[in-house]
Amino acid sequence: MKQLSVIVPCYNEEENVRDFYDELCKNTDFFRKKQIELEILYVDDGSNDKTAFEVKKLHEEDERVRLISFSRNFGKEAAIYAGLQKCRGDFAVLMDADLQDPPSLLPKMYEYIEQGYDSVATRRVTRKGEPPVRSFFARMFYRLMNKISKTEIVDGARDYRLMTRQVVDAILAMAEYNRFTKGIFGWVGYQTKWLEYENVERRKGETKWSFWKLFLYSIEGIIAFSTVPLTIASVMGVLFCVFAFGMIVVTIVRKLAFGDPTSGWPSLVCIIMLVSGVQLFCLGILGQYLSKTYMEVKRRPIYLVREEIEGKEIEK
Repeated sequence: MKQLSVIVPCYNEEENVRDFYDELCKNTDFFRKKQIELEILYVDDGSNDKTAFEVKKLHEEDERVRLISFSRNFGKEAAIYAGLQKCRGDFAVLMDADLQDPPSLLPKMYEYIEQGYDSVATRRVTRKGEPPVRSFFARMFYRLMNKISKTEIVDGARDYRLMTRQVVDAILAMAEYNRFTKGIFGWVGYQTKWLEYENVERRKGETKWSFWKLFLYSIEGIIAFSTVPLTIASVMGVLFCVFAFGMIVVTIVRKLAFGDPTSGWPSLVCIIMLVSGVQLFCLGILGQYLSKTYMEVKRRPIYLVREEIEGKEIEK
């Protein structure tokens, strides 16, 4: 008997906990035929509502349900890492509790694993229901990342991914504090099959990802998987040195030819402000990389567990 761990990161998802469980259980017959036992691992990311309470009620009804509850909100990346670290399955799948990751795709995903793929990933081909501005910047982010990073990140990729234990162990080996899972998936490699599906809107509740949070998350991804911003800062420094040298030559020529090297102070002020802005921008880039290095060397735990409820053990 093999085991499939379904990892469900949750943050204020009390309305969706049972709905997700009910939808997942519709695939029970398929996995029974394949002789696969499910392990349903909810990771409560420090929710302020009754998410943990709802999971406990499910556990009383079904021993396959497990719960890991954080001491506070550490973020989805930490919840994903905790789920992968605590799961016991021969295979693991990451899914959102809001049902934007259709459980009905699981049988098809597992069939590809049987064909020899190491992981089966999903991507949205539409962004129905998203604000147009958000969709535009999301597409621009994926284009930018694939130009400046050697790690391929597929446009529209979801965290919804079925993996073998070998892939899970490879991801866990990357125990970095500043985590960008989409990049980590691409970096570890392995044979991956991509499944496309149309965007499914959240069943209940509201998304926890504001535009600002997504923007900060994109900065995390760029810094984690590319050093091109540092190169840009260096190139801009060289260009402005060349520009400054050129202006010195122009000033000397004007003095020798016209005897007036100091006219145009408003333009001079604008140039000073521009150069100062570029300097602060480059310092900001350096500061971002330095801050991530600072957090890494402190070696703080990625998450802290407040409560953990174990599920049913199966014989292998």
